[in-house]
Amino acid sequence: MAAAAAAAAVNYPLVAALVAFALAQSSKFFTTWFKEKRWDARQLIASGGMPSSHSATVTALAVAIGIQEGYRSATFATSVIIACVVMHDAFGVRLHAGKQAEVLNQIVYELPEEHPLSETKPLREILGHTVPQVVAGCILGILIAVVMRLALWSS
Repeated sequence: MAAAAAAAAVNYPLVAALVAFALAQSSKFFTTWFKEKRWDARQLIASGGMPSSHSATVTALAVAIGIQEGYRSATFATSVIIACVVMHDAFGVRLHAGKQAEVLNQIVYELPEEHPLSETKPLREILGHTVPQVVAGCILGILIAVVMRLALWSS
């Protein structure tokens, strides 16, 4: 009974979203090591990569709200719309902004040394996500919200 009371005191949607974010973001750290055989601590805070931590976060939040408050609630509807906007932005606007940064960096790289912009600091190129990265984040978010709820109900 005490475990159930403690679980009720926790903001389940918030914790689910934070856990999903942390797992998605930390998995990028290990993915980099497996792919490139090097540790890169910047991956713990970097944008882009597999899976999308933004997608995992907003999906876990929406699913947890749906489980907790019901799928017909206004809060669930709001969280789904916000999740869709975030995920669309990740593979749409931010992905294309990264591709533009790549082109601009190449242009600056090819400028003659005497050009005033030749010493410009390169723009970050990995800003967004591919559709598979967004889908993977979405699946991770769903799994985290469901597993956490099952863990709370079983205690």
